[in-house]
Amino acid sequence: MRPANSYWLSAIGKFLIIAFPVVFVGLFISACSIPNLESEQCGDAREAVRKFYSFHYANDIAPTAENLELRKKYLTPELFQSLSAKQSQNDYFTNSDTAPKAFRVAACKEIDANTTDLGVHLFWKPNDSTNVQKEIEVETVKQGDDWLINKVTPK
Repeated sequence: MRPANSYWLSAIGKFLIIAFPVVFVGLFISACSIPNLESEQCGDAREAVRKFYSFHYANDIAPTAENLELRKKYLTPELFQSLSAKQSQNDYFTNSDTAPKAFRVAACKEIDANTTDLGVHLFWKPNDSTNVQKEIEVETVKQGDDWLINKVTPK
């Protein structure tokens, strides 16, 4: 028969053998996380631009009144009015008449608390041996709780 003290010592030892690795792994994971260096404004504006371009390229990009109306919720009223008054063969959001194969929202520059400029890279693959890339700058403006596209300019 073992003394009572040795029973408790072995129970504590077993607990420490199990608890120490769990605590160590938890501390290791939390110490290795990558901090988000982007401001909240840039993060929110980036998500709005990503959602817009995902929607835009998943649908017909032809510059028609019907297609523009479908995109109205992503645009400032000023940009929507301006585009409604224009007639163009090229898509305003890509400055092209064909949709790119892919896009990537790149660097964000915070102009003020309610305005950001985001770079967007557009990629076309006209044939198997050629890749074409353009860069545009998308200005977003916070109106209410939403980030809306206010201007798109080629770089």
